[in-house]
Amino acid sequence: MPVAVALTLMMVARRMKNSNILPKGLSTVETLGCVNVICSDKTGTLTENKMVVTTVGFVDEQLTVAEALAKMESGKSTVLTELHRAAALCNDATFDPLSMDLPVLDREVQGNATDGAVLKFAEVAHSDSTKTLPDAHPRKYQIPFNSKNKWMLTLHDEVGANYEVTPEDTKFLVYVKGAPDKLLPFATSYWSAKSNSVLPLDAAAKAQFSALQERLSRNAERVILLCQRHYVPSEALGTNAFGDEILENGLADLTIIGVLGITDPPRLETAPTIASCRRAGARFFMVTGDFGLTGAAIARNVGIFTHSGEPDTYETIAEGQTFVNDSEKGARVNNSLLLEGPSINLLTDDDWDIVCSYEEIVFARTTPEQKLRIVNELKDRDNVVAVTGDGVNDAPALKAADVGIAIAAGSDVALEASDLVLLDKFDSIVEAIRLGRLVFQNLQKGIAYLLPAGSFSEIWPVILNVFFGVPSPLSSFLMIIICVFTDLFLSLSLIMEKEEFDLLTLPPRNHKKDHLINLKIYTQAYLFIGVMETICAHAMFFLYYWRHAKIPIGDLFFAFEGYTEGFHGYSQAELNHFNTVGQGVYFVTLVIMQFGNLLSVRSKKMSILQADPFRAERRNPWLLAGMAVSLAIAIFVTMEPGIQNIFGTATVPIEFWLIPIPLALGILVMDEIRKVLVRAFPQGPLAKIAW
Repeated sequence: MPVAVALTLMMVARRMKNSNILPKGLSTVETLGCVNVICSDKTGTLTENKMVVTTVGFVDEQLTVAEALAKMESGKSTVLTELHRAAALCNDATFDPLSMDLPVLDREVQGNATDGAVLKFAEVAHSDSTKTLPDAHPRKYQIPFNSKNKWMLTLHDEVGANYEVTPEDTKFLVYVKGAPDKLLPFATSYWSAKSNSVLPLDAAAKAQFSALQERLSRNAERVILLCQRHYVPSEALGTNAFGDEILENGLADLTIIGVLGITDPPRLETAPTIASCRRAGARFFMVTGDFGLTGAAIARNVGIFTHSGEPDTYETIAEGQTFVNDSEKGARVNNSLLLEGPSINLLTDDDWDIVCSYEEIVFARTTPEQKLRIVNELKDRDNVVAVTGDGVNDAPALKAADVGIAIAAGSDVALEASDLVLLDKFDSIVEAIRLGRLVFQNLQKGIAYLLPAGSFSEIWPVILNVFFGVPSPLSSFLMIIICVFTDLFLSLSLIMEKEEFDLLTLPPRNHKKDHLINLKIYTQAYLFIGVMETICAHAMFFLYYWRHAKIPIGDLFFAFEGYTEGFHGYSQAELNHFNTVGQGVYFVTLVIMQFGNLLSVRSKKMSILQADPFRAERRNPWLLAGMAVSLAIAIFVTMEPGIQNIFGTATVPIEFWLIPIPLALGILVMDEIRKVLVRAFPQGPLAKIAW
């Protein structure tokens, strides 16, 4: 059985590889069938990671990219010039030199996707100045973007690289680019697109800006805020003190230039994949670093949010306003939930109980630490969690998940932390879940096939020999041949079985209750099939003694040491020969009867007439191949003179090769009767104990 299980997992892992799914461990294959929560990153996983600037916004004006470009060409908009300069300078992305001959939007970018979208916008707007700006305003210092701060800062010479100034006159131009909610508290003024001048950021302007951000976010656009300020440092450039000073004072008295609305289209397969995961009983959550309204808008577009109206928030939970549908098993909260990073830190254990009961959740503005906490909180509440992601920030959550799923195009860190890699499209995750459930069902079939002959029917010959004095009906060598050869090939053929029905319609398996081997399988294997095989194999053993040695069954019981020279007038050599041939008869009977067991365990409830191995939709040529190999091994072991001399086997009379055939059919017929009764009385006692 351990050999069969290991080979089974390896074979299914190979099938996954053929479906562009790469499992990194055999245990992952089986765990997939238990997954009931999928937490997915957004950018690059649910979306194409092909970001494009579609909107240019200011506190008092909103433009499309085409309108903004037309205004910039006229040269009359100072604020657009400032925006372009900020986009070009406060940027860590560069174009791949090999793609410079392509149109701007088709060029490959080295750097993160957001910076790439901003760089392409700046290049389309004014390619010549994009090339000259870094030389005119060299970068002197920077604070790179990180997922915790959610902003980046660059510091440049304000007057140009070739302009001579005294140290006392040194003034730098600071640009900051990042999330609006992180930078807005540090802003005190803004560029007005209507007046082309800088105005104080009063309450009315803040309200206008919030409305702009909400409009873009509800349109599923990622909002990037660009700010500037002039700064005269007190510390010398390049010193540690200078770095500390910029970190402490850089984000102060910022002037808002404008915002860029960036769209990242969902993958074509995302919505159908989410629907399939839902049908399979797995809740699908989004975990993203984006602004909450942006995440919610995309969640609606791809089917993560299906409820009408606004989603619940932290305030809904804190005020105890959640609605629970008690008619549904598990009492899931009957609404969608939008939780942002700051709110996640406020949740108590009782709050997490409510959060983990929602069917639809978007976790927004999350840090890597919060992603990890989300996974752990879900696992603590008996969920089996799969996490999908492609970035460095996803690595802790991928590692902590029951199944970490990385995208092949993702970062090396994410690939290393994952348990499973999707080599092609995101919808491969559905096939992974299906194969995970299929391997569990086929493993159960393989075990149900192995137990009757591989353990139960091999225990009773030992019991009869030790406690009832019967000459050993089965030798240790033949036991090993059954376990490791004849049964093994047939059990592996069951791994190639197709599903009896659509496995994605089943709920996820409960990893604590639904074990691979359970009492129902023991009942099927031991008390039903095993009893029939054991009785028939012993009957054939005693029949051989009665027909060929004329020794009745009653004389074999309690023979013990009496089975020796002179027993029924036979010499010791003759008695040994009878016993050796009888063991071969027992062995052959089990091998052939297992053919009937094999055909019966192929399906748990379907009739052999519906699930015959020749029908196109149920065809499994490996069954016949396995039978042929098993029969060939049995013939070789009992008929080959060299094996007979070394391992003490003997030729089995032809009649004892033929009599087990109807016995094997009897096994199949008896199991068919069981299946008929289970189908006819699905609530009956037999159906309740049926495997």
